[in-house]
Amino acid sequence: MSGASDRKEGVITITNLNKSFGAQVVLDNINLTVPRGTTVVVIGGSGAGKTVLLRHINGLVRPDSGSVLVDGVDVTELSESQLNTFRLRVGMVFHGSALFDSLDVSENVAFALREHTKYPEDKIQEIIKEKLLLMGLRDIDSKMPSELSGGMKKRVAIARAIALEPEIMLYDEPTAGLDPRIADTINNLIIKLQETFRATAVAVTHDMASAFKIADRIYMLKDGNFIAEGTPQEIKDSDNPDVREFINGHALVEESQH
Repeated sequence: MSGASDRKEGVITITNLNKSFGAQVVLDNINLTVPRGTTVVVIGGSGAGKTVLLRHINGLVRPDSGSVLVDGVDVTELSESQLNTFRLRVGMVFHGSALFDSLDVSENVAFALREHTKYPEDKIQEIIKEKLLLMGLRDIDSKMPSELSGGMKKRVAIARAIALEPEIMLYDEPTAGLDPRIADTINNLIIKLQETFRATAVAVTHDMASAFKIADRIYMLKDGNFIAEGTPQEIKDSDNPDVREFINGHALVEESQH
C-alpha cells in the first residue's frame, strides 16, 4: 500500500481514458478520481460504457489511450502476470453474478483462496463461513448455483469477491434483475461492507434507488462522457435534462415493479 501522500489524490485516478470498438467510441477522454474509502457510482443507460469503464480498473479491458492509476500504479502498463497479482487486491461482482455452475457455494467462495493462498483447509472453511454469514447466508455451503434464487446468487458472488478482503470493490449492476425488496438488501450489504472493510468501491448501475443509497458521489455517463457529477442530493436536484429524464424514467420503472 502507498503511504498518505496519495490519499488526497484518490486511490483510483483515471486520466484522459479513451476506448473505441471499431468505429464506436465508448469512452471519450474520461477523467475520474475515487477517494480512498468512498463509493463512487456511475449511472447511465444501456450501452453508455459503464461496464467498459469498470473493466478498465482491473485490467480486463485495455484502453486505446489514457491511464488508470490505482495507488499510483498504472494498471494499463501491467503485464498479464502482474495483473493477476494486482487483481488479488480487487473484488469484482459481475453482472449476473457469474458463479461457477459446476462448483457448489462453498467451492465458489473458496476459489480465490485455493488458487492464490497457501491457507490450510480449516482456515479456508473458516473464511467461507465468515463471509457467507456476513452476507446473511447459512447452511447453503453444499448447494449448487442452480438451486439458488437471484438474490442468493448475488450474495454468494459478493462473498466470493470479499474472500481475500480486497482493498477495492467493483460492482457491475449489483441489483439488476432483483425485485426492489431484495435489491435493497443487496444495497444494505454493500454499505455494510464499506463500513466493515473500508474498501474503496466503484459501482455501475441504472438502478437509481441503489445509486442514491450507496453512493458518496454519482457520475452520469452518456455518449462516452460524464455529463453530470455530484453527491446523491445534487444529482437528485440536477436541472440537467438528461439527468432528469434518466431519473424520471427510472421512477416509472420502480412504480411498475411494486
